[in-house]
Amino acid sequence: MKKRVLDVGQCNPDHMALRGLIESFGAEMDRVALPSQAMELLEKESYDLVLVNRKIDQDYSDGTELIRMMKANDKTSSIPVMLVSNLPDAQKEAVSLGAEKGFGKDYLRARNTLELLQPYLGEPVHS
Repeated sequence: MKKRVLDVGQCNPDHMALRGLIESFGAEMDRVALPSQAMELLEKESYDLVLVNRKIDQDYSDGTELIRMMKANDKTSSIPVMLVSNLPDAQKEAVSLGAEKGFGKDYLRARNTLELLQPYLGEPVHS
């Protein structure tokens, strides 16, 4: 069974870059624009990982709101979520809210990023 990732709040170019990274693990990626849409989907569908942008592209709200909502909901609190941000302070805040350590868009091909994703997606199948 393919691993499934939900991408939340990315602009088109960033979504395409992330999709390439996720597909290198043989996983599939769905996409929603807003945290509220993510919560609706997460209550109905099963995902192995959620990636949320630090600033939601559509309304520029804070991606950490989704982390708060997910962790406060019994149905979604156990789903791993990562913040997509290059800012160390943003990553620290996300982890303090219950997120896994995430990565920034500048580091999509970094070995460290691949290692962060492996516990959720397994080994990359192609580079």
